[in-house]
Amino acid sequence: MLLALYSKQPWRTLYLTFHVLAIVLVFLPICAVKYLFTRPNPTWSWRHAMRVALTRRLNPLSTVIGKVPFDPDYRAIESGAGVEGVWLGEVPHLMNAELKIWSSVANVASIRIPGYWYAKTGLDPKPPTPIAAGQKVFLFVHGGGFTQMSAHPRSLISIVPRSLVELTDSAPYALAVEYRLSSTYPFAEEHPFPAALLDALAGYNFLVSCMGYDPSDIIVAGDSAGGNISLALTRYLVENKGSTEVSLPGPPGHLLVSSPVTDVGNSHVTPGSSALANDKDIINDFYNNPHDTPYRVLAYVGPFGAGIASCNRYVSPASLSPLVQARFIGFPRTFIIAAGMEVFFDQIRSLRDKMVRDIGETQVTYYEAANAEHDYFIFSWHPDRPATLRAVQEWLVSG
Repeated sequence: MLLALYSKQPWRTLYLTFHVLAIVLVFLPICAVKYLFTRPNPTWSWRHAMRVALTRRLNPLSTVIGKVPFDPDYRAIESGAGVEGVWLGEVPHLMNAELKIWSSVANVASIRIPGYWYAKTGLDPKPPTPIAAGQKVFLFVHGGGFTQMSAHPRSLISIVPRSLVELTDSAPYALAVEYRLSSTYPFAEEHPFPAALLDALAGYNFLVSCMGYDPSDIIVAGDSAGGNISLALTRYLVENKGSTEVSLPGPPGHLLVSSPVTDVGNSHVTPGSSALANDKDIINDFYNNPHDTPYRVLAYVGPFGAGIASCNRYVSPASLSPLVQARFIGFPRTFIIAAGMEVFFDQIRSLRDKMVRDIGETQVTYYEAANAEHDYFIFSWHPDRPATLRAVQEWLVSG
């Protein structure tokens, strides 16, 4: 297996060196000239097309690199200028029987993990206590295909919580969860589902039990894979509301997901679907071969195997498989961001339709950027980002 070879030294260095040189000396110069005359989308500027092309080229390399070695992770709070970290305590007492079974199969447990505060400009780095009545807060779960990125303020994705806290005075803080990243062969096989769900639950419990936020004032937010985990966390809190088995905090008052991964199976991979037709997206390695399971999915599902993607409501809530009985009754007001050119476009629309069916159109706000690519919300340069932020701001202010 080539991936097993390239993941080890010295082959990894040789592989990466070759590709970096090929990108800089061959690929980018060709694109620079080509995009002067024609572009993947006629609405894109030359700079936009070049940025997408570079991201597309770099994406497959992430599988060879694995977890970025210099990125902060769950093992420690990484200090730095303006960094306000906090430990989020383990929550084994909040696990119901179903979650305990999944954790046992996956050989994962609830552990203490870091979280990082983000504050509106001019405010203290973390919320002063006691929390004022009615003050809202974001619980942010970052994307990265379940296998990469970080909640730390130096991460690329930190632009999302930094932007969200500036939108309204009623929600001036965000807590980002440094959840455990999944990996599998040829790297260490660790932290599959439901590890990230347990970590998100730890962050949510911290806001309620330690900080004193009312659950109805929490806005659970996530992008890409973080959107998947945000949906899973919300589902767990909704489905177990009032349970006599575990005493959980109530469900959040709001849910915000940007380009969420909502079906890690193949129920949306059909001829003409966005999974196959949207071949200009920044994600160009997810559905290269519809018959193979992507590395990121294999890492996330772990010992459950790819089959869980077609039968588990937490893993694939928008799946079209009849085995996934995912209902959304009881879910909070939700804002869904989708990009018309992303490979996950169809499954995000399925999520929207299922949520509207169960909680009504007035509870679901759907925002679609027709000419944008997957998770464009994380790119400061993206032309569709300002309008999207204004739409999110209006949604927050309206309720």
